[in-house]
Amino acid sequence: MNQIAQQLKEKNIAEYLIYMWQEEDLIRANHCEPEEIESNIIARYPADQQPAMREWYTNLITMMSEEGVREKGHLQINKNVIINLTELHNALASSPKFPFYSAAYFKALPFIVELRNKNGKKDEPELETCFEALYGVLLLRLQKKPISEGTAKAVEAITSFLSMLANYYDKDRKGELKLDE
Repeated sequence: MNQIAQQLKEKNIAEYLIYMWQEEDLIRANHCEPEEIESNIIARYPADQQPAMREWYTNLITMMSEEGVREKGHLQINKNVIINLTELHNALASSPKFPFYSAAYFKALPFIVELRNKNGKKDEPELETCFEALYGVLLLRLQKKPISEGTAKAVEAITSFLSMLANYYDKDRKGELKLDE
């Protein structure tokens, strides 16, 4: 795993997932071709980091090919993050011990429902809808495109909710979260 991904995975699982989705798209933008990735991405890194980066991208390309996500979709390692977060979300939302979490979720829920209706993916996991919204806004910002007031409001609620979930995920990973006491 590259250093940035490793640090994000340890620090903030939500940022890690968005970073990994960017990496998938970056690989696709370079046609899943090692030569293009070498000249467009790896060449920008200091010489001492290039072998590790080459291995990282080669492994991702291989996984994307083997998992059939060269064109679209997400790697299983990224799907697993959503699965793990969903399990934690369900435990937190069903527990009376986390009222602030439930409040953040219910504040974001109308936006999640609206997004799922708009994108036609009503069976998609709620958290995936949330991450798609944040990723979409990130792409708009990178393209310097405007974001509507409604979208900004939705993203604010979703960001707050996912931030809280990511913090609980970190506590759970460290053994500091007591769900059933």
